[in-house]
Amino acid sequence: MEKKEIVQRLVNQKLDKKDHEDLIDLLINNPISVDIDKEQEAHITFGEKMADKISAIAGSWFFILLFILFLVSWIILNTVILLDKIDPYPFILLNLVLSCVSAIQAPIIMMSQNREAKKDSVRNQNDYIVDLKSELILEDLHRKLELILKNQSKILDLYEKKEDCD
Repeated sequence: MEKKEIVQRLVNQKLDKKDHEDLIDLLINNPISVDIDKEQEAHITFGEKMADKISAIAGSWFFILLFILFLVSWIILNTVILLDKIDPYPFILLNLVLSCVSAIQAPIIMMSQNREAKKDSVRNQNDYIVDLKSELILEDLHRKLELILKNQSKILDLYEKKEDCD
């Protein structure tokens, strides 16, 4: 029976004893947990790397404080310091700059978030498989332990019968 068939039957809960044993052997003998971060890093494109770096910077307190400093400097420069104002109040040029930054920054952050969402989805799927493996192994161990206890009980009964006969 193929691996896909076994897993598909498991998902549909249609396993007979032979299939159950095959699945246990498959899961025990094959490592199934995967380091998602390392897996994803191996296939990351240049654009995705840049999106992650820009998102990391744009989502930091350093960036926020630096941007506030820029805004306050711009306002002070154009209201108090410069005689020939580059961008007088109501700061139309500043609004244009802020709109352009937002228009570029938002899709970049969304790309990074989409990549993280994909990683989370793969991580959740991997967790499910690992949990499934653990559950099946525990069930198998429980079944074997019950068999051991049953055999032990039989042995004790035989021993007691032999003692009674003597």
